[in-house]
Amino acid sequence: MKLKNLPWIPFAFFAIAIGLYPLVYYFTDMHGKGLWSSKTKELLENVVWHTAFYIHITFGGIALLTGWTQFSKNLRNRYLNTHRTIGKIYVGSVMLSSIAGFYIALFATGGIACTLGFGTLAVIWFYTIMRAYTSILKRDIKQHENWMIRNYALTFAAVTLRIYMPLLQFGVFHGDFLPGYRIISWLSWVPNLLIAELIIRKRVQTLVPSPVK
Repeated sequence: MKLKNLPWIPFAFFAIAIGLYPLVYYFTDMHGKGLWSSKTKELLENVVWHTAFYIHITFGGIALLTGWTQFSKNLRNRYLNTHRTIGKIYVGSVMLSSIAGFYIALFATGGIACTLGFGTLAVIWFYTIMRAYTSILKRDIKQHENWMIRNYALTFAAVTLRIYMPLLQFGVFHGDFLPGYRIISWLSWVPNLLIAELIIRKRVQTLVPSPVK
């Protein structure tokens, strides 16, 4: 195994683990547990919210499971048709999950701070996947790759949320859920997007030839 491939191991592990997490909601009674414990009975019984919630977690999970494979050069070079098929699944999944995510953000636990945080995430998530999709339609591969880096950084918010949340809730706020959740509605994705921009900037610098002295 090449050392440069080692960082992909935890990256792929978390993407797969959290990508499969929505199955818990299908096979376990989650009423009174997890995030649902903070929701009112009326909201949980609302058909539109309930449907949007399952669309969001299901297709968000699919996006996590499929998206990380798209950054493999070996897959792109050796199995281009597979890369394109997975890409279409990913794009459709992000579109559906982001639209549903925006709707459920309107009812987010934690009030306006969480509504704005998760709502903004949903909007930018949708925008970046549209830019990635339109870029590849124009055969602008570099811009497509850049927008995909941004977009998957936002997809990965599902992972960073679950890493940071217990640290804030139990490490900082001593078990109080709401203060940590308000912070996490922004912390789960803003740093990811900043890191994505650093990666893109580094890519651009490596692509620009050094001036001849």
